[in-house]
Amino acid sequence: MALTKAKKNEVVAEVADLLSSSKMTVVAAYPGTTVKAMQALRKAAHGNGTELRVVKNRLVIKAIQQNDTLKGADVSGLNGQLMYAFNSEDEVAPAQVLADFMKTNPSLEFVGAISAEGKFLSKDEVKALATLPSKAQLIAEVVAMLQSPLHDVTNALSGNLHALLDGVEAKAAA
Repeated sequence: MALTKAKKNEVVAEVADLLSSSKMTVVAAYPGTTVKAMQALRKAAHGNGTELRVVKNRLVIKAIQQNDTLKGADVSGLNGQLMYAFNSEDEVAPAQVLADFMKTNPSLEFVGAISAEGKFLSKDEVKALATLPSKAQLIAEVVAMLQSPLHDVTNALSGNLHALLDGVEAKAAA
């Protein structure tokens, strides 16, 4: 069933909002993906704050052209059956959720991504993004590195204190 002009304008406005609030929009081709698999993907994506949309490419291109920041983005690769993954909190999350899904469903394939700055990333760049650790993991690693010297000093001091107390105890017993 064809969309009315009003409904198309509504979809364009909605996609334009998603594009402007998204830190990274990952584009993937999904031909051959079953409905059941798509439902599982949507559920997994929702779990990490990613919103998936299947929208006509013409409408997405219109939404991109309405956004001042994204106006210059290369849209030549937006052909065929495409799915768009938006995430307003994490740049890496949409690529990661799609990459995890691709491990079990090879019918899905990266096409590219549109950054918040309006740069179109190639599928190889998106694959590299998908291998990066999440923001939470990176923060945890930095905190662990900052705590490491302090932890080492406390261990060294507590170890020497135990040895000193053992020595004092041995002298007192003799």
